[in-house]
Amino acid sequence: LSPGGTAALCESEPAAMSEFSCKICCLGAGYVGGPTMTVIAKMCPDIKVTVVDLSERRIAAWNSNNLPIYEPGLQDIVEAARGKNLFFSTDIDAAVKEADIIFVSVNTPTKKAGIGAGQAADLQYWELAGRHIAAISTGPKIIVEKSTVPVKTAAAMARVLESNSTHKFQVLSNPEFLAEGTAIDDLLKPDRVLVGGEQTPEGIAAIEKLADIYRRWVPNDKVLTTNLWSAELSKLTANAFLAQRISSINSISALCEVTGADVDEVAHAIGVDSRIGPKFLRASVGFGGSCFQKDILNLVYLCRSFGLPEVAAYWEQVITMNNWQKQRFAEKMVASMFNTVSGKKIAILGFAFKKDTGDTRETAAIHVCEVLLREGAKLSIYDPKVTVEQMNYDLGSPSSEKVIMEHDPYIACAGTHAIALLTEWDEFKTLDWKRIYDSMVKPCFVFDGRNILDHGKLRDVGFNVFAIGKSVKPAEPLEE
Repeated sequence: LSPGGTAALCESEPAAMSEFSCKICCLGAGYVGGPTMTVIAKMCPDIKVTVVDLSERRIAAWNSNNLPIYEPGLQDIVEAARGKNLFFSTDIDAAVKEADIIFVSVNTPTKKAGIGAGQAADLQYWELAGRHIAAISTGPKIIVEKSTVPVKTAAAMARVLESNSTHKFQVLSNPEFLAEGTAIDDLLKPDRVLVGGEQTPEGIAAIEKLADIYRRWVPNDKVLTTNLWSAELSKLTANAFLAQRISSINSISALCEVTGADVDEVAHAIGVDSRIGPKFLRASVGFGGSCFQKDILNLVYLCRSFGLPEVAAYWEQVITMNNWQKQRFAEKMVASMFNTVSGKKIAILGFAFKKDTGDTRETAAIHVCEVLLREGAKLSIYDPKVTVEQMNYDLGSPSSEKVIMEHDPYIACAGTHAIALLTEWDEFKTLDWKRIYDSMVKPCFVFDGRNILDHGKLRDVGFNVFAIGKSVKPAEPLEE
């Protein structure tokens, strides 16, 4: 037995009938809570997992054949466990009362107003969750912070719980390290699972109870246990380091374009160095997603709050470089098209922040589209997974005279002056680019913001091609 005794919690045999060895509740049915709980349910059939959310629409989607988020492999796992030991519900109180372990995976966006606006995390939903748990709990529970939060948030949660309940709670930090598009693989075969808690007998026992659940399928040497503060800071630091690599190679991409170097060759040359490695060295129009920018801004705010302005300035530059890269790409488009895009139709291929997801949070496509619209362009947008409703929302519901969302890439490109490829969807590599060229206004341009296309072949067809980190070469039209 591990500290605190976990036999009842960690039996590997399936539960008989309706009895479960443990009951887990997750507050929040979003990109983190939904997939994480689904995989726990799959790997631990004797544990009852209930995912709850205030949104009836979102819960209805989780209980349907059209899940609210897209992740490769997610649908099959949900359908295999749903109704057996995996449940999605809006009855938050019932799920909280019966749970032994409660994961809190609510939204923690960047504050839009007040102290720390634009950098600090908005923890109002996290605090409200804690107060609600304290108010309705009928016994001791383990509370797990799954949302990305600032260092010391767990201590604040513990104070809220202790001040509003007579029951004993242990608060753990279990940060997620998922990449959208590969979340299921990341959960089934993680590089590590991190569980942090108070270094007291009760805290260590709680750490082991949660760690033992993950040890059902994750090798023991990959289940790391730390104190609370280390776990919380590790998440922010991991994302900051990954984003830093992207901004670093993007900064070099600009230098490559003016010197004649090729950023892909440079990235490969430094990536084969075992001290550096090849991951996150792919130059692009800029990073996006829900985590990188939010977590770095959070880190910047923390550093300033603790009197470390030099550290804050260092990490803030990662965001500055990313914003500059997006703006530089849009300005390059305008400059290349004779310094005007007014009245010109431009195709946008890809709107999600990366392939294999429908998530558009902080996607570079939003900034590029906004710049082009301000310059008077008309946009025709295609993305295989992002809904028309989401694109409309992200762009402020523009009129159909300015923006059209298409369901076919060939229709999106027909009659356009230029194409901006902003998401690295694999299907774009195999499009019939000669057919697209023939349907466009000449001279026509391709701006490859992800460097996934065969630029030589595109130039042979007749396109003027701009790629990140590569010197510009003129088009060579096909001979008739």
